[in-house]
Amino acid sequence: MPFKRVPQKFNASIKEVVIGTGDKAVTLGGENVLPFYSFDAPIKNPPKVGVEVSDRGPNRDIPGIAAFYGEAKSIVDVAKRACQMPGASFVSLVLDSADPNGENKSVEDCVALCKEVAEAVTLPLVVQGSKNVERDGQLLAKVAEALEGKNVLLMSAKEDNHKQIAVAAVQAYGQKIVAESAVDLNLAKQLNVLISQLGIKNESYAMNVGAAAAGYGFEYVASTLDRIKAAALAQNDATLQLPIITPVGEQAWSVGEAIKSEQDAPAGWGPQEQRGIDMEITTAVAVLAAGSNAVILRHPVSVATVSKLIADLI
Repeated sequence: MPFKRVPQKFNASIKEVVIGTGDKAVTLGGENVLPFYSFDAPIKNPPKVGVEVSDRGPNRDIPGIAAFYGEAKSIVDVAKRACQMPGASFVSLVLDSADPNGENKSVEDCVALCKEVAEAVTLPLVVQGSKNVERDGQLLAKVAEALEGKNVLLMSAKEDNHKQIAVAAVQAYGQKIVAESAVDLNLAKQLNVLISQLGIKNESYAMNVGAAAAGYGFEYVASTLDRIKAAALAQNDATLQLPIITPVGEQAWSVGEAIKSEQDAPAGWGPQEQRGIDMEITTAVAVLAAGSNAVILRHPVSVATVSKLIADLI
């Protein structure tokens, strides 16, 4: 008996979130099929790949990263160079130095940097905070005000600071935000409900449901992504019908495979830089296959490779 394929169709779809302005604007989400199931229905907006730029500068200890950024000295120059990375759809500026337990850079200085970067880049801008909940609530509200009209995406609004960020970013200044939870479908749904109760519409925010490098508790990330996508499409759960963005670079480049020198690593592990690239690509591809609509990466080889894979699979 010949095989007859029956397309899997859903009456639900993921909402679209647009970041940036003009010809370079990027749309996340919009699909009504499972990840890469383009044989069931066209995927309107393929997954996107962003480039991570820390306000501390790129890791020039990695030869490929150092070579790509070359003579770029200031963070503004680095961000401009990141826009030229093959396969990049957006730039993600990380305000690492704002952490009060670290460099404790002032809110004013961070906002000034964001304004300079926003004026210089040619791709849509994503701004990540310092991971300090209290500081990020203050910081991202000010960034939203300073970048009014740029339609930036601000990461991340957590349960403890979502009101402060959402009201300032979305309602006051028309920006987009990301709801961040810790690898749990119920926590993600709960935060989305809290944000929606503030009057924030679905087209104004995306989700970051957590990340981990492949092999480091990644099964929890994959299963969470899979369950969220299934609930959104198959069960028509409107609270989860949001695009997902996953910062992969930080996770991939912080595990042993990426940081152990060739002298310290076990025999057979191979070149350190290649290990980091492999970890970054493997993790990015896995989260995309599980349902993420965008990933944020560091290495130019990773960005080019993952972007090409997306194009080949759509």
